[in-house]
Amino acid sequence: MTTTPITPILPAPRLVTVPPHPQWPALSTDEKTALKQRITALLTEQRAVLVAHYYTDDDLQELAENTGGIVADSLEMARFGTQTDAATLVVCGVRFMGETAKILNPEKRVLMPDLAATCSLDEGCPAAEFSAFCDQHPERQVVVYANTSAAVKARADWVVTSSIALPIIKHLAAKGDKVLWAPDRHLGRYIQQVTGADMLLWNGACVVHEEFKSVALERLRRLHPDAAVLVHPESPAEIVAQATVVGSTTQLIKAVVELPQREFIVATDAGIFWKMRQLAPNKTLLPAPTAGEGATCESCAHCPWMAMNALQNLERVLLNGNQEILIDETIRRRAVVPIQRMLEFARAQSGA
Repeated sequence: MTTTPITPILPAPRLVTVPPHPQWPALSTDEKTALKQRITALLTEQRAVLVAHYYTDDDLQELAENTGGIVADSLEMARFGTQTDAATLVVCGVRFMGETAKILNPEKRVLMPDLAATCSLDEGCPAAEFSAFCDQHPERQVVVYANTSAAVKARADWVVTSSIALPIIKHLAAKGDKVLWAPDRHLGRYIQQVTGADMLLWNGACVVHEEFKSVALERLRRLHPDAAVLVHPESPAEIVAQATVVGSTTQLIKAVVELPQREFIVATDAGIFWKMRQLAPNKTLLPAPTAGEGATCESCAHCPWMAMNALQNLERVLLNGNQEILIDETIRRRAVVPIQRMLEFARAQSGA
């Protein structure tokens, strides 16, 4: 890695209220099967398709794949919405994902099981405060992570996901551009160290990835010395420093499939285990520890907002349609520009 002094971050992070994990009623096998059948029928009737993130519940991921939808990271979710001919996109994830789908597909109806399913990065980067921060640094290219509101995206020059952030920042740095980055300081610092780019960082963080504990991870690595350590770059630097692979959700899944190790310590949201087990059933997956000595939960890395998505409220939204993403058209037209810029960059990189 390139050694680069860390640019000062915005000193006062916004406090974020984290909701409790929702407690959904337990369903018997027969009840769950019947519920999935009803949802499948509703999807067909409404020309709707499920777009689910890797961090959602196993049942939602399975249902999305079985009904012609997709399970993906936020970049592929954005691409998929523009490629399907479905009239309705049902986004199982968090609100910024639904907003991105609507920004790119204004003619389509975009529903979510619960519009209150937000994100600590989104909540910690309010549009008015962020816009004022940008105004203080007009010489910088504004690059925002996808985990932000439509209004924040509308203020940006580029939108990036974790899977494409590094090549885009390398591209900007090669041109000599200075970058204003938001909102995740851990991901921003990691990118800055790898690329050597001149970056000013907003002071945000993911409540899930920030909970991984360095000392406990070291202890787990000693117990499993042959295990590869897979880390999402939203994690703190002391966790990233212990990684075998640092990458986006898709990149971590690929590592489980392709690396020769039989054991993997995984430092990201536990929802990703469903896809990892599907693609690499013979590998052993160990959740990275999120709590220190005396804690009641040794490893409970699961986003409480992602947990707001469930079969029960998925059926409900298909029945009543009242959890629809709506975006002011002026904001949408501005926000689509940096998103399209990212997608065009990705297409150019892939040679498509």
